[in-house]
Amino acid sequence: MPQLFPPVANVLARWSLAALLVFLGAGAWAWTAFTRSDYLTRVNHAPAQPVPFSHQHHVGRIGIDCRYCHASVADSAFAGLPPTHTCMSCHSQLWRDAPMLDPVRRSLAAGVPLRWIRVYDLPDFVYFDHSVHVRQGIGCTTCHGPVGEMPLTRKVADLSMRWCLNCHAKPERYVRPREEVFNPDYTPPADQQALGARLVREYGIQRRIDCSTCHR
Repeated sequence: MPQLFPPVANVLARWSLAALLVFLGAGAWAWTAFTRSDYLTRVNHAPAQPVPFSHQHHVGRIGIDCRYCHASVADSAFAGLPPTHTCMSCHSQLWRDAPMLDPVRRSLAAGVPLRWIRVYDLPDFVYFDHSVHVRQGIGCTTCHGPVGEMPLTRKVADLSMRWCLNCHAKPERYVRPREEVFNPDYTPPADQQALGARLVREYGIQRRIDCSTCHR
């Protein structure tokens, strides 16, 4: 029986398989890079809000405590967003006629809450409790970044499972004294590893990396 394919066909077949593997590998790399990109995760994105609230001004300059606006952060799963009367407790006296605060005044007059746009929004299949992290010495800036320096609140963490597990597996890298949790200017000390190891023991922190911790 005569040969159906010339000898060069073997070379072409090998090169074709190699090209296919390279194509698949490049595709997998591109997909992974895209799913972790700032474009898709919205990292560094500051969504437009009904009022351009500045943490830099209120927290960094004036020194308002996080809990004044996020009143439930230490006691419940949700940090909470400030109701209009919280804003007006100051702005009924200060900057009361500022044009940018018109939505706040109208909200109070109509009794309709402002519709703040969430910067961090976990999917429904993920459980997260702010109060647990606060009690265990995880500071606001650990997850939310230097909010006291942000003119507009932006997202600094992608909230991926890999990001969460990085802390859950080695909490001593991030835990701080409880009295420093709400300090926006807190800087980890040079001996953070030793301090963190002591606080992990003192606070009874467990390295919870099993699925049921967050997926209930």
